[in-house]
Amino acid sequence: MNDITPAAPRSGLLVGALCGGAAALGWATGFVAAKHGVAAGFTPADLAFHRYVWTGFLLMPMAFGAGIVKLGGIGWGRGLILTALAGPTQAMLAYTGFTLVPLGHGTVIQPACAALFGLLSAAVILSEKLTLARVIGAIVIIAGLMIIGAESLTTIGTHGVGGDLLFATAGLLWAAFGTTLRMWRVAGTRATTVIGTLTVFIFTPLFAAFQGFDNMLRMGLTENLLQIVVQGLIAGALPIYLFAHSVTLLGAGRAASFPALVPVFALIVGFLALGTVPTWPQIIGLGVVVVGFRLTIK
Repeated sequence: MNDITPAAPRSGLLVGALCGGAAALGWATGFVAAKHGVAAGFTPADLAFHRYVWTGFLLMPMAFGAGIVKLGGIGWGRGLILTALAGPTQAMLAYTGFTLVPLGHGTVIQPACAALFGLLSAAVILSEKLTLARVIGAIVIIAGLMIIGAESLTTIGTHGVGGDLLFATAGLLWAAFGTTLRMWRVAGTRATTVIGTLTVFIFTPLFAAFQGFDNMLRMGLTENLLQIVVQGLIAGALPIYLFAHSVTLLGAGRAASFPALVPVFALIVGFLALGTVPTWPQIIGLGVVVVGFRLTIK
């Protein structure tokens, strides 16, 4: 089944832009909460559980209502691929990165790589137009990432570069998710429902068997509720739906550029919530990346 149109009507451009911007704000808030959670003592698997499992239970009735045999018309094969790209695996890569590097690295590198790889894959796989401005923007993004990577190597060490690579991999997976949504014409509601449902079926028993709930219980009710709300709703299910809807309305290439807003939002939220002040190399790298992002959306 297909419930999205092949091309976005002009009246939907504003809605697509608002959805993309709101998704970026949600991701930024999730990054800040994840960094706080890691510092407080949560494991990456704990945070991934909070991000996907609770909303997965809430969304399961929708999956059964749409037909669980064919997984709401998407199919189990495609559903598994979408879950692998935008489910717990992708989230755990980012959460592990926060155990190795500061907040500013994750909030720039992951969305930058998501936009960069998304732009390239939209051009190569979906044959979306790749303008000269977008090519220059991609080169500028790479320059900004190199500045941040050099800062990692000199101030943190080789494990800092490893953390940056985890964020880059997470960004690559997210870019592949956006391209796949457009290629298969999967709507945001269905994507969110499928990922949540399959996470409950697959990730929950694995978590119970290999991780367990002891660490979560030690963290206390307040910390767990914070992560459930932020990771599960604000940074989890809602941005997946909003991003998927922006892909539907704007196309994969343009929608891939919305992570441009994540570093800016995260800088503000991180300062207000955690008092995190970025270093000058991080600020310079952020500025270079944002310039590149601006070029990619032309």
